[in-house]
Amino acid sequence: MTKRRVKGEGSVYRRKDGRVVGEYLDANGRRRYITSKTKTKTEMKGALRKLLEDRDKGIAYDSENLSVGGYLDRWLDVVKGTVRDRTWQRHEGVVRLHLKPTIGGVKLDKLNALQVQSRYRKKLASGLSARSVEIIHTTLHKSLKQAVRWQLIPRNVAEAVTPPRPAKKEIKPLTRDQIKALLDVARSDKLYAFYTLAVTTGMSNGELLGLQWRDVDLDGGTLQVRRTVFNGHVNAPKTASGSRTIRLSKLATRALKQQRANAAKERISEWVFSTKAGTPISVHNVHNRSWRPLLKKAGLPETTRMHDLRHSCISLLLAQGIPVKVVSEMAGHADVSITLSIYGHVLPDMQSSAADGIDEALG
Repeated sequence: MTKRRVKGEGSVYRRKDGRVVGEYLDANGRRRYITSKTKTKTEMKGALRKLLEDRDKGIAYDSENLSVGGYLDRWLDVVKGTVRDRTWQRHEGVVRLHLKPTIGGVKLDKLNALQVQSRYRKKLASGLSARSVEIIHTTLHKSLKQAVRWQLIPRNVAEAVTPPRPAKKEIKPLTRDQIKALLDVARSDKLYAFYTLAVTTGMSNGELLGLQWRDVDLDGGTLQVRRTVFNGHVNAPKTASGSRTIRLSKLATRALKQQRANAAKERISEWVFSTKAGTPISVHNVHNRSWRPLLKKAGLPETTRMHDLRHSCISLLLAQGIPVKVVSEMAGHADVSITLSIYGHVLPDMQSSAADGIDEALG
């Protein structure tokens, strides 16, 4: 005798259009359906079983009839202030420019992985880079993960989507001669200390612009990295390792002393690199008004980025045989593996020195 299905146990069947449907009653007694073009009936039973387990625990998923666009607006409003300003601005831009125009009208509880994957493909076909689509995926995945936590939806469909993998960009550090040429022409620039610190400490642009005089110990030859600045927004370093103490080279100490002397002739500001009004300098102003003219004077490629100075410092230190752990801590990397993954190409050149070291040690 065929076993009768208990009411509320759920059922799985295939529709005439080929879709597999899972049907069940949620914790509120509402009839719910989940459908799929790709799942087998066995796979659908597994998905349904998980929903029934949640239901039996009293969990009732209710998306409040929200559209994806409506939910994303709420999500942005809630997370503002809980993430870095720059991060929120990136999420807001992705939602406004990419997600709402494409999937914003879809009901939140009806969104499926195939729809999302299809949108990614169309974005790539329109000329958007793989890295840009990857950023879109990060925002969507993060927002839907929160929707699951809020019990609006039972699962994060972005987890079943494969975002494009951007080609790994090869870093292009400057050579020693190029660094010297740049610093030579920068001596007459009011941001000479900025460029000197960049190539001797490996600090990022945001960390340099966030430097205050109270962070600098010229007598002791050290500075503290305590904050970053981007377009007027001041934030703490991204990770705990980002807050760090860096010992200054003599070259950097001299440049900072000159910067201090020049600042004393003008309006004193708490910021090491400030505008005439005493506020932090915009990174875009540094790039357009100082960096680009310097590249031309030094005869360096126009494609050279300010961030390449950080790469140049770290690569130079590793090539000089400075231990990777020391360089990693100086750069503020959370782990040595990050340093190795980015700058591993520098290390093979050190193997001959290592072999010579073994010969010398064992004589």
